[in-house]
Amino acid sequence: MIRAGTCSWTDKTLINSGEFYPKETSTAESRLRYYADHFDTVEVDSTYYAIPNIRNVYLWVERTPDNFTFHIKVYGALTGHGIDPKTLPKDILNLLPVKDKSAKYIYIKESSILKTIAERFIETLYPLAKAGKLGVIVFQFPPWFQYRTQNLDSILTCKTLMKNLHVAVEFRHSSWLTPGRVDSVLHFLRENQFTYITADEPQYSNHATIPFLPDVTSDIAYFRFHGRNKQNWLKEGVETSERYDYLYSDGELREFIKPIHDASKRAKSAFAMFNNCHGGSAVKNALRLRELIKEQSNHGEET
Repeated sequence: MIRAGTCSWTDKTLINSGEFYPKETSTAESRLRYYADHFDTVEVDSTYYAIPNIRNVYLWVERTPDNFTFHIKVYGALTGHGIDPKTLPKDILNLLPVKDKSAKYIYIKESSILKTIAERFIETLYPLAKAGKLGVIVFQFPPWFQYRTQNLDSILTCKTLMKNLHVAVEFRHSSWLTPGRVDSVLHFLRENQFTYITADEPQYSNHATIPFLPDVTSDIAYFRFHGRNKQNWLKEGVETSERYDYLYSDGELREFIKPIHDASKRAKSAFAMFNNCHGGSAVKNALRLRELIKEQSNHGEET
């Protein structure tokens, strides 16, 4: 089964564009209910910036049908990204050194604090897990996270921190997927029951961006489409959504259908998640991909 969705339903540029939500869907509840009328899966991006409030998670469960799946992008501190310490719960913030509490961004390396953060993160996802609506936990590692033996150990630590939750891994540095190394990396993911995330992003010559390299390492096939905005992808000082300002053409979407279909044959479920969240691009592409898959399927049945 192939399921398509977007990597946010609350992106400001999507809401302000008027390209998806009707004017009357002006509340958080009405937007999620409207989104869930059109899609059966979503990836939550806000959880990367802050540990969610458990009350909000209960509301996500309440406002979506039984077959709806939430994939959760893990809090940035757990993937080695810099975070705003003000986003931490107060009791965890108090565990930090004094100088870090007032810093703009910090990188948390203390294992005991990371463990506490992970435990709190998992606790807030309990309503989703109990309702059977929790998909994968997306660990999108930063571009400076290169292939090294100790980084393999770091990935294993992430799995330990997430206990029995299903961890999906996305690399952002090409050293993980070079021709001489990709087989061993995929074997590592498969052996340790990680979901490999196949990503599409802008490509540069002589740069450490990752190639579109479809594969499956668990019972879930997971694709993330970031768009191909080469102009803004590496540009400093631009708004995050501007990096993802890209609308895939029908021709580009058709090129994805065979890899997704092939992956779905090797997995129990396959997800095509659009992260080109600028305006209505992600929504349009997710809906259109579903249409193209259906058209191709119908054509195949006829022939």
